[in-house]
Amino acid sequence: MTISQTPTYNIKVVLNKTGIAADTLRAWERRYGLPVPQRTAGGHRLYSEYDIETIRWLLARQDEGLSISRAVDLWNEQIASGSDPLAGVASSASTSPLAIPPAAPDSTLSTLRADWIQACQDFDEIAAEQILNQAFSLFPVEAVCMDLIQKGMAQIGTLWYENKLSVQQEHFASSLAMRRIDALLSAAPAPTRKETILVGCPADEWHTFTPLLLSLLLRRRGYRVIYLGANVPASRFTETVKDTKADLVLLVAQQLVSAATLQSAAHALSSKDIPVAFGGRIFNLRPSLTEYIPGYFLGSEIGSAIGEIEKVLKSKSLPKAVKTASQAHIVAYQSFTSKRTKIEATLKEMLQPLAISPDDINTGIHFLGNHITAALQLGDMAHVSAEIDWLRMLL
Repeated sequence: MTISQTPTYNIKVVLNKTGIAADTLRAWERRYGLPVPQRTAGGHRLYSEYDIETIRWLLARQDEGLSISRAVDLWNEQIASGSDPLAGVASSASTSPLAIPPAAPDSTLSTLRADWIQACQDFDEIAAEQILNQAFSLFPVEAVCMDLIQKGMAQIGTLWYENKLSVQQEHFASSLAMRRIDALLSAAPAPTRKETILVGCPADEWHTFTPLLLSLLLRRRGYRVIYLGANVPASRFTETVKDTKADLVLLVAQQLVSAATLQSAAHALSSKDIPVAFGGRIFNLRPSLTEYIPGYFLGSEIGSAIGEIEKVLKSKSLPKAVKTASQAHIVAYQSFTSKRTKIEATLKEMLQPLAISPDDINTGIHFLGNHITAALQLGDMAHVSAEIDWLRMLL
């Protein structure tokens, strides 16, 4: 049986069982909505065993040094993540399908991560959610987000890129991860710092897990974060900075094509003296790209990126000078973009005799054309060569 939620005890019994003062208990209920007693027909409070354990849990967090407001935030975060803060107090395992299973002795984040990846590969939503619930009950929110969810998604992405995992499995895992991060972001405490940070993806970038996770981590640091999501044109970032008086714009790109649109957005923002910070998978794969982006590169790890963002906000120093594409690349870019439609039509005619489906031909040509355009804009055609193996596998 789980802890009873049947309203049974009057306030006198609760005060005796917990040692809390009556005024304090009423203040908690009024300000924070915890606990939530029932009322008799005469208006008297009645508390359940669950309410009593909730009070004890909050008092224990205060004994650990947390303020009551932060303890309530922590409670709400665990509830939002699907984890019952009192799960370990139950006399036996809950019969709920999403209950947190008892922690095994080897329940480290690495073993939980491996189990979560396997559950995602098996399309087992209940098992995947149970594993996340267990992790959040054992470890801090940041640790679970970074060492289980983020690293787990990175491994799943690599398996998909290597054609060892289907796009359906990748999308299933991404959906579960995004849903959990979004719930945690909704439950994050109100901002305590004055700085405002815009977070989003530049045009043609649709992978939003990393910027959403960064938004959560920054919100938990007390910053006011405005999350703009995927595929945001440069002009929209500029407009939103003006409307919100943001102190920093954080851009994330995962692909070569979106690195080019990120560069365009960064130039547009920098021209108006708006600070830009950036990062993402593509800059880890092609470090030289960072030299062409006007802004602060946040490094290859999300964990260290948070520290870099705080340094940028404090120092307000100017980013280093950036490189520009050579004149030859600029001319080639202009020539290719003006003639791209004709070039692609000619290429389709050349490929028609081959045993390749029209859809695959169109996909390959569009993919290749986008990457040629981006590579020319970014000043190095070698970036296209690095994508050819992926295109071959895609087809």
